[in-house]
This record gives sequence, structure tokens and C-alpha cells, in this order.
Amino acid sequence: MDDRRRAELVGALGAVRARIAAACEAAGRDARSITLIAVTKTYPTADVLTLLRLGVADLGENRDQEAATKAAETAAALTEQPEHLPRPNWHFVGQLQSRKCRSVAGYASAVHSLDRVKLVSALAGAVADRPGAGPLDVFLQVSLDGDTQRGGAVAAAVPELADAVTERPELRLRGLMAVPPIDADPEAAFARLAELAADLRAQHPDADALSAGMSSDLEAAIRHGSTHVRVGTALLGRRAPVFG
Repeated sequence: MDDRRRAELVGALGAVRARIAAACEAAGRDARSITLIAVTKTYPTADVLTLLRLGVADLGENRDQEAATKAAETAAALTEQPEHLPRPNWHFVGQLQSRKCRSVAGYASAVHSLDRVKLVSALAGAVADRPGAGPLDVFLQVSLDGDTQRGGAVAAAVPELADAVTERPELRLRGLMAVPPIDADPEAAFARLAELAADLRAQHPDADALSAGMSSDLEAAIRHGSTHVRVGTALLGRRAPVFG
């Protein structure tokens, strides 16, 4: 283990957790209601193992090829570890493609980026082929400005998409996910997302999770009800890509 790198991650994790705690206190929320997802894209498996040792088991990736490789390497490393480490929960947070559904379903505990009805059957079918697997957690990605090029369904399409997910027992609808538009005011963006989340809960009460907030805007996201924050740079820093 690289002691210097471990010290960097310990310090950064403490700072991120302190930000989450302060944001929750200001919002009158319990910090335990927030799931911290460490976005490990481009970072090595060694960092994943260090995070697991530090108690961070929720890990985010946005490219399937890298995620599948890292998940396999992590699983292999865990079988060789003398100490007990938590089982990682892999969250796929990148744009989902039909041809990648089978691979993603093989390692992911949650998908945060379902944004088209045609992906529902592909993802559900892939989950059905996993031996002994339970339902896969799914967040619907919504575009807050109507520009679907960056991923996300338009707001008007969310009800149909949600209904399609709930019709498949292989999938479990958790809630919404969104990324604020470039140069948008995070407060306004997350306020709009909170409205859409309330509309979804009115029709699907169990869909009470909200995946929102990253390194630069997690406080605003928590103020508006986020339950899952996806943090990369503030936790892992800026380093030369290992996976590319």
C-alpha cells in the first residue's frame, strides 16, 4: 500500500464527510441519510481497495470497459486479502447503451443513467440472466434543460419511463438522477430536480432516492433533497489517468 496515497485519501475523505455533515446540519437532515459514492473513473484498483479499507463501499464508474475491468480486478484482490473488507457496490453513472447492458448488469449494484424506454427491456433481460441476482437498483436520468445530448430524458418522458421500469421485476426504481446544465446555477437546477422528484414520488412512493451533487455542488444538492452524492475530484484529486 502506498502510504502517501493513503494519507491523501484519508484527508480528502475527512474533508468530504465534513462538508456533507455541515450541509446536512444546515438543511436539518441526518448525515446518515446521504450515500457517498466515490467516483473512481480513471483511478487504479489500488485506490478502490484503499477506499474499501476506509469504509467507502459505494463506488461510481462511467465507462463500462473500465468499470468491468476494475470490478473484476477488485473481486480478485479481495479473495487474496487477509483482512475482511466490505463488498463493493458498483454504481454505473455514465451514459447507458443497449449493447452495454449485459456487461453493466454483470457487476453493477445500481444504474443511475436510465433515460430511454428501449433500455428498460435490455437491462431487465440482462439482469434476468444473472444467476441468483436480485433486482437491480435504477435511477432515471432527467435532463434539466431538455438537451438530451449529455444524457437524460426530458421531464415529460419521465412518467412513461418510470412506469416501464416498475413493470419489470428485475429492476427496482429508486428515483431520479441529474447533472446540472453547464454554467447553470446549481440552486435553480436542483430546485427544479426536487420538483420532478416530488412528482415521481406522487406516482411511485418508493422512488424516494435522489442522485445529485458532485464535488463542486454537493451542498446545494443536499439542500434540495439529494440522497446520493457522486464525488470524484474532491475525494480522489486530479491525477494523470490510469485507465484511458
